[in-house]
Amino acid sequence: MPTAFFLMPFFFSYRIFFRKLRGLPRSVSSNSDATGISPSQSKNHNSFGSLYSQRSNLTNQTRIVFDVEGALLKSSCLFNYFMLVAFEAGNFLRALVLFLLCPIIFFVGDELGLKIMVMVCFFGVKKDSFRIGTAVLPKFFLEDVGLEAFEVLRGGNIKVGVSKLPQVMIECFLKDYLEFDMVIGKELKAFGGYFLGIMEDEESNIVSPLLEEQEHGGHDNMGFDTIGISASNKFNDHQLFSYCKEVYLVGDSDKRSWKNLPRDRYPKKLVFHDGRLALTPTPLETLAILMWLPLGIALAIFRIIVGKSLPYDVSFPLLGFSGLRLTVGGPKAQSENLPKDKPRGTLYVCNHRTLLDPLYLCFALKKNLHAVTYSLSKMSEILSPIKTVRLTRNRHRDGKMMEKLLNQGDVVVCPEGTTCREPYLLRYSPLFTEISDEIIPVAINTQVGMFHGTTAGGLKCLDPLFFLMNPSPIYTVQLLEKVSGLSTCRDGNRSSFDVANYVQGEIGKALGFECTKLTRRDKYLILAGNEGIASECTI
Repeated sequence: MPTAFFLMPFFFSYRIFFRKLRGLPRSVSSNSDATGISPSQSKNHNSFGSLYSQRSNLTNQTRIVFDVEGALLKSSCLFNYFMLVAFEAGNFLRALVLFLLCPIIFFVGDELGLKIMVMVCFFGVKKDSFRIGTAVLPKFFLEDVGLEAFEVLRGGNIKVGVSKLPQVMIECFLKDYLEFDMVIGKELKAFGGYFLGIMEDEESNIVSPLLEEQEHGGHDNMGFDTIGISASNKFNDHQLFSYCKEVYLVGDSDKRSWKNLPRDRYPKKLVFHDGRLALTPTPLETLAILMWLPLGIALAIFRIIVGKSLPYDVSFPLLGFSGLRLTVGGPKAQSENLPKDKPRGTLYVCNHRTLLDPLYLCFALKKNLHAVTYSLSKMSEILSPIKTVRLTRNRHRDGKMMEKLLNQGDVVVCPEGTTCREPYLLRYSPLFTEISDEIIPVAINTQVGMFHGTTAGGLKCLDPLFFLMNPSPIYTVQLLEKVSGLSTCRDGNRSSFDVANYVQGEIGKALGFECTKLTRRDKYLILAGNEGIASECTI
């Protein structure tokens, strides 16, 4: 009995903490008291289910005001997104501080907890270089969108998003990927070009255009049939909802029954995204990452030493024992796919997933190749166990260099010019079609569980380290049917672009990837705000 008595406070605190950890909302009454507004003060308030069942009745004269966290995203926990900001815009130390403050954040309440997270994540971050909201967060937000909420959203003509998150975190996701017309979030104070980690209290400068339009159209219409969609536990806690004709409330049971928005339903394709984390950093996942980090660094160093210093027959089993997985396949057996020895080498053309693509192809073939790359850090060149040669982006000079390397042996090239994480292939540069009679397309895919081994805005010299820090990364290499180069096609019916597009299409079919016309320049403009030409210390 005494033992049970003393354990009761512990289990009580445990239940409260993990209830908050899962993002479960508080009761309606507590939030209504905090805001001073109760559901009874609304003109009309209905359940979200009734709106969803009649979503086809929404016309092109409907304006929808969405509570982003409460009625669009399935998860009500904001910690995950702030951890992404802390990790990607800051460093491991900032992420560790946020994680250690996690119990306090969940116990002090939503409003104060939000302020703490904003302070930890944004204090001292340079304003002009902050691109997490553009390059990193949209992927994780899209994966958290409820399909049912999205279908209602698509029925409105004008869509307004209301969020308690900082504007720089949410605006790109809502406007560029979900096609919102207006986003009302919190502005962050800055001084000397750096965020202070404090949110502006006043939103009148953002809301005023809508309120002015409301005054011109009368209090009961804004020129449209305006409806609001909010969480039931946070009903009408933003002044904009008081101008809606009807407000529909999303309950916890609604969210639990929602499906995730499928990738093929995205209004805008998610081709590019940045950031090192490959998983959503929930509190428990963050704990796993922080605990794995020291072991992961040691494991990556061990893998680098083994791969660089030992022959393939010895290193391959050791690397497999350490958790690296390599699968080799294709339409034919590997021995039938490999070209016979001859004076001039064979050109292997592969899609680009990480900087380790040429190295894994060497493991698959169990022989060394020459790798030509468009950008490679000095550190990666030093650590590489195979010969790497940089391309100069001068077509004539690069062609001569690749022909010289082919006379010395087999060569592997990634004509996309940059990596792409998602199931898409970028446009292939046609130079490779003009320098070799024998081209073997190679379809490559990767799977990682914790860290991405690529970056657009960070240090590329750390890319191999991050990839090798994964507990059990998987590489799949498929050797496809040989393709004749342009020099063997004398009928004049095929150009270098035709051959390059054909190779791209064959690799896309093998992987189930979609072929695009996007280029390296497009990727870096979206993710880093530049054209992908950086100094050697950063690429």
